Amino acid sequence: PGVSYRNISALASKIRTELNIIPHKKKLPEGTMGIRGACTLRKRQVLVFFVLLGLSWADTESTRYFVAEETEIGSFVTNLARDLGLEVEEMSSREARVVSDDNEKHLYLDLRTGDLLLNKKLDREELCGSTEPCVLHFQVVLENPLQFFRAELHIRDINDHSPTFLDKEILIKISESATIGTTILIENAQDLDVGSNSLQNYTISPNSHFYIKIQDNEDGKIYPELVLDRALDHEEAPELTLTLTALDGGSPPRSGTTLVLIKVLDINDNAPEFVQNLYEVQVQEDTPIGSWIITISAKDLDTGNYGKIWYTFFHASEDIRKTFEINSISGEVNLRSQLDFEIIQSYSINIQATDGGGLSEKCTLLVKVLDINDNPPEITISSITKTIPENASETLVALFSVRDQDSGDNGRILCSIQDDLPFILKPTFKNFFTLVSEKALDRESRAKYNITITVTDLGTPRLKTEYSITVLISDVNDNAPAFTQVSYTLMVRENNQPALQIGSVSATDRDSGTNAQITYSLLPTQDPQLPLASLVSINADNGQLFALRALDFEALQAFEFRVGATDQGSPALSSQTLVRVMVLDNNDNPPFLLYPMQNASAPCTELVPRAAEQGYLVTKVVAVDRDSGQNAWLSYQLLKATEPGLFGVWAHNGEVRTTRLLSERDAARHRLVVLVKDNGEPPLSASVTLHVLLVDGFSQPYLPLPEVAPERAQGDSLTVYLVIALASVSSLFLFSVLVFLVVRLCRRHRAAPLGVYSVPEGHFPGHLVDVSGTGTLSQSYQYEVCLMGGNGISEFSFLKPNIPNPEIHDIGRNVGEKENFANSPGFNSQHEKQ
Repeated sequence: PGVSYRNISALASKIRTELNIIPHKKKLPEGTMGIRGACTLRKRQVLVFFVLLGLSWADTESTRYFVAEETEIGSFVTNLARDLGLEVEEMSSREARVVSDDNEKHLYLDLRTGDLLLNKKLDREELCGSTEPCVLHFQVVLENPLQFFRAELHIRDINDHSPTFLDKEILIKISESATIGTTILIENAQDLDVGSNSLQNYTISPNSHFYIKIQDNEDGKIYPELVLDRALDHEEAPELTLTLTALDGGSPPRSGTTLVLIKVLDINDNAPEFVQNLYEVQVQEDTPIGSWIITISAKDLDTGNYGKIWYTFFHASEDIRKTFEINSISGEVNLRSQLDFEIIQSYSINIQATDGGGLSEKCTLLVKVLDINDNPPEITISSITKTIPENASETLVALFSVRDQDSGDNGRILCSIQDDLPFILKPTFKNFFTLVSEKALDRESRAKYNITITVTDLGTPRLKTEYSITVLISDVNDNAPAFTQVSYTLMVRENNQPALQIGSVSATDRDSGTNAQITYSLLPTQDPQLPLASLVSINADNGQLFALRALDFEALQAFEFRVGATDQGSPALSSQTLVRVMVLDNNDNPPFLLYPMQNASAPCTELVPRAAEQGYLVTKVVAVDRDSGQNAWLSYQLLKATEPGLFGVWAHNGEVRTTRLLSERDAARHRLVVLVKDNGEPPLSASVTLHVLLVDGFSQPYLPLPEVAPERAQGDSLTVYLVIALASVSSLFLFSVLVFLVVRLCRRHRAAPLGVYSVPEGHFPGHLVDVSGTGTLSQSYQYEVCLMGGNGISEFSFLKPNIPNPEIHDIGRNVGEKENFANSPGFNSQHEKQ
């Protein structure tokens, strides 16, 4: 009792859903699984029975709770523990929960506090629509023991919806002949709110023709009616637009509006009429063909066929008909062909409007063509000079005129050239300009100028025209030839072939053409003793230098002269450079003997005492060489001797010394041939013959052989010596061989501790004595021999040697080194030859 069937069904459905009860109509599986399913079904049916039985124990009275719609989630509704008279712990232990009839979880029960809270925002219009009051039924279920409490949640409406018209615009047609008081029904507005928040009133915007009347309906709703309060006039107001407003009773009130468009139906009692008699329009000349120009509009207060208007050109010329066309229905004027401001600047067109009744009216359309910048500037060259001399200033290059067919700023012109050119533009008469050089030019810096004349108008966008002029700069002889070097040094070996090219000079000229053609010449020398004309010559075209004759280093080691370079300009310009010629030495001079003199009238005889020790200085051969450098390095060699092995020559200074002790068996007269050789390539040499006389002492009288036949006396003495030698060899051959071997072995034994020196082969090293320049001896000895007479007995008086002080030390040293002299390189070489 007290529980409706609806609530019981809802609760049973909820329980069945939670317990997953299988309906009876569902087929069970066969076999064991089917038996188990049948048992489960019976258990659930028993549980449902007890639930339904518990519902019968629930309170028959429902508790009401109230909440406003759109209340925030979590808002407090009531404290169920207090309302049910239960403790909070009991509600928690009995697993209290809230179950809604619609199975939606609108409410939430907090078991910790017993508070009933909103679980979601409630929208009355969505839950109940227009039903009033809006009630949500729910039950509070307690288990152990099972107990139910029924309650209702009433949702109060708030003014959250505005009145809304279903049509945004309401069209009403009424004839202008309608009488005052005519009523017109209008669609009403809708408001989802209820009660005082629902629709309460209608208003209309202020006007002089209509007002609103509200009509109550049986269902409690109100409907608006439009009532005519003043006669209509189609010609005065063919249409009326009113705003209808619907208001609800909320606080503050909400409203909704819609437009009411009232069309007044007319009768045909008026002719067409243009809005204005003169239409003016501006069209740019580049407007595309087919573009819309203007729409001509005429009004006809009539309606129907009498209110229709047709538009045509009236008394139009052929140019107008070719250029424009008009739509007879809409009055749109379109462009038919291209406009050109430079040909026609404006058009005056007559247009006629005719309605369906034959009435017509005329107006004038004035089309002004606007100029655009569609014509680039034009340049007309009157005169031009393409070549100007480099030394000319303010020379006329070009005379030209400019023009632009456009008008206004589109026809105004600016003329300019590049900023980095030595040329300027000067305006002359009207639109004429001159292009002149600003200053003297330099062809060597720039021989050609590309000048671009730019003419720009002031239109938008700006158009420009460019004209290029190439100006060539002709050469003027303003640059002298310049040699590639400040001075030239040439090397040539002596004894060269005549007409040998020894080098060349080169000069350049920055000018061109004949101004750059260079001629070379030898300039007069300031040294009157230098025969330059007979030494060198120059090729005037290419600057090649030639030696006219063979040069001699010993006569002329170096000379210098100047070469001039002259161009072919007018006036001619020239420059000069210094040329130094260095003559390189060749080994073309053999050594020259200073001592002993070869051209002496009588040979010089050197006196050597028989008591002289080994290394005794006999004499010194002195020679010089006119060559220089390595070609003047001299070496001395004993080429031939009367008795080999007795004398030796020092290879570096030409000193002739004894190589051993003299004996009584040595011949008294000896003839030595000394070879003097330089170090050139190939080497040159000279020889000298020395006569050596062995004396017992300087007190022994010595008379030179007669000068009449020295060679004959020498030949006789040699013959005697040869005969004696042959006889000795024939008789005492074996004895001589034994003695010779013993002596040689003894000499080698004595010389072994002193060391053996070898003579270097090839060129002599750089430390050899160079006597080419001085002509003096490094060590010179001079003896004075006096022949005493009176009693018929001649005596030699051997005076002390006339030696410079530095040589005294050398003599003493030579005496001390006499033991080593025999082993010197010069002597060793001589022994090897023997």
